[in-house]
Amino acid sequence: MPQPELPEPAYSELDSMLTRKFGKEVANYFAGSPLNRLSFLRTNHTFLSAALKHPTTSFLLFNNLAPLSHSSSSLFHATYSDVRPLIGENPYAQTEESLISSYNSTRTIPQLLFLGIDESIPSAPNPLTYSIYTGYPFFALDITPRGSTASAAESLISALTSTTTSSSPPTFLEGRIHTTLPAPQAAIYAQARALLDWNARNPFCAQCGQPTLSINAGFKRTCPPTDFASLTPSSTSPSPASLPSTTPSTPTPRPPCSTRNRGVSNLSFPRTDPTCIMAVVSSSSTHILLGRSKRFPPLWYSTLAGFIEPGESVEEAVRREVWEESGVRLGRVVIHSTQPWPYPANLMIGAVAQSVAGGEEIVLKHDPELEDAKWVSVEEVAEALRVGTSGLGEGPGEGYKEGGLRLPGRTAIANQLLTAVVGGFLGEKVGEGGAKM
Repeated sequence: MPQPELPEPAYSELDSMLTRKFGKEVANYFAGSPLNRLSFLRTNHTFLSAALKHPTTSFLLFNNLAPLSHSSSSLFHATYSDVRPLIGENPYAQTEESLISSYNSTRTIPQLLFLGIDESIPSAPNPLTYSIYTGYPFFALDITPRGSTASAAESLISALTSTTTSSSPPTFLEGRIHTTLPAPQAAIYAQARALLDWNARNPFCAQCGQPTLSINAGFKRTCPPTDFASLTPSSTSPSPASLPSTTPSTPTPRPPCSTRNRGVSNLSFPRTDPTCIMAVVSSSSTHILLGRSKRFPPLWYSTLAGFIEPGESVEEAVRREVWEESGVRLGRVVIHSTQPWPYPANLMIGAVAQSVAGGEEIVLKHDPELEDAKWVSVEEVAEALRVGTSGLGEGPGEGYKEGGLRLPGRTAIANQLLTAVVGGFLGEKVGEGGAKM
């Protein structure tokens, strides 16, 4: 399958002092979203209500984190009328304060995220206008059947994927990693998937163990002080998909929780786990360090990578991970670019580093993570970038010779790091004249 184009960096043609000194910005796959997130409006339920019901609003739907799609390169966009049977008339009809005070943990509230508005199509008709902001709203909705809304979710899935309503209905794009979407869709998908995954992984308070409530348009979770769960739901409740309907009785106080102490915010925020990934150049600038995991296909190698630990700088993490995995010691480390990676919520911090003379012997006995590591000539890496790139499980490019080196495709930041090194990130093409960092 052809690899999608990468996103265009912001202000790519802008001439500035920073561009002249450091070169153009690099944008990696899953970055470059066309959406303005409008994070400061996530508690504004008047705005969210207007965005929810606007005729141009798109809803991305997920079932167990699999996105509903027309194909592997096109996401399905649902409308408000499609999702209304599941989410109810308006989940933003109440304020956040009212939602918290009326919390009932026995009621399942489908996870809904406000992702932002697309401002990139200025000539398209009928955009949403709110205050000084104009664009096309995007939401994401988890329609995985669960709890009290399982029946409504199953009905929605059946209605949208049925062959009786369409000769080619959308299907859920299964698989753990999706790198076939066009760059703008991929960035929106990455935001939606990472946040839905985080909400699904954090249904309980880390301090007291009680169920939590999603607020702030899906970007925060709170531990409510009371719960109507012990009370019988009102018989007048219009549907399980509606917001919790309670009796006039007093809710049950929940056990004390340190997140509700004065001076401590009782909110849980989405996590992003920083990870370093690095292209390591030899001290002679003639070779690049590559490694392979046991799960890689034959002949397939990549750059080294690892998690950044607490109390550690990016540069320190790069040096530690490379030494632990390969035994190679590094000198200078320079950050190149970054990539959001929604599996589940990583920020890949790409770096270029150079080994020190006398510290380049490969030793795999420290950390058994790698099956193999080796120094590869710049010329061989350049040829592999030309004909030997692909995703895991996919075939190489045209012109590949059997037995040649295989590398990740361009949707991976590893590819961009290797391309930068081979193409002159160090000031001149590596391998020419023994250039030093």
